[in-house]
Amino acid sequence: MGLTLACIVFVISLTALVVSSDWFIGAAEKIGTYMGIPSFIIGVTIVAFGTSLPELATSIASVMSGSSEIVVGNVIGSNITNILLVLGISAFVAGRMKIDFDVMDVDMPLLFGSAFLLYFALYDLQFTYIEAGIFLIALVVFLMNSFSDNQEIAEVEKGDKPTIITYVMLVVGALLVYLGAKYTIESLTEIATVMEVDPHIIALGAVAFGTSLPEIVVSVKAAKAGNHGMAIGNVLGSNMFNTFAVMSIPRFFGELTIPKDTLTFDTPFMLAATILFGMICLTRKISKWEGAMLIIFYLFFVSQLAGKI
Repeated sequence: MGLTLACIVFVISLTALVVSSDWFIGAAEKIGTYMGIPSFIIGVTIVAFGTSLPELATSIASVMSGSSEIVVGNVIGSNITNILLVLGISAFVAGRMKIDFDVMDVDMPLLFGSAFLLYFALYDLQFTYIEAGIFLIALVVFLMNSFSDNQEIAEVEKGDKPTIITYVMLVVGALLVYLGAKYTIESLTEIATVMEVDPHIIALGAVAFGTSLPEIVVSVKAAKAGNHGMAIGNVLGSNMFNTFAVMSIPRFFGELTIPKDTLTFDTPFMLAATILFGMICLTRKISKWEGAMLIIFYLFFVSQLAGKI
């Protein structure tokens, strides 16, 4: 596979991965509604998992193909992209985003905790089975906290009965997610080999951006519709899911390679972005110009990655 063909395959497979994950989310949400599952639970499980499905699929595929260094780059790059680019664009498009709930009460401390836990877990450039298990436990704690805040468990109005098309979309979506992830990683590896670039760098930039497209679509649509809480919650929830699930689950498929740059630049930058996220949420509103500042930080991040190519 030449460089041109690899680039074409990369774009097509990444697009298929993002689109198919959207099909999977939509179909699963309709089935869940029909079964009487509360919308909140659907949101923190199906939607939260679904928007992080591209990251999870590509990470598992990278381990199985022998390019496990892509996992940590995908997780850290996606978390940075979610905060700086997704939230930045959402705030800039909305003009001003208001936070109607006290995000600093529990949610933001949990996000800070996840970021610092990831940093210390990677400090020895290893990620063990025990650490992966702890991350999964932390994911359960996060979900339990989300469930405990739910007020609509008692009575649930069932949705319309899913059509055969819904079930077809669920199966086809899952299949395309698998194929999209497989060929995304294969083409990425080929591009990195031909250009003599560390796959970890491409994962931090191109793969992280591509797999964050669902978050961009969901958050920007929510921001334009005035549903600012959903836009901000999507970023926060996706980062939690990336850290706890996308980092831990691939570990059970094989050893994870942690590049040295992870501790010198990547993780510290992610920590800084997370702290910045918390700081701008203190006033319970995010202005258009704060959104522009976040985008500028993202451009700086990309420029640093470009300098390593």
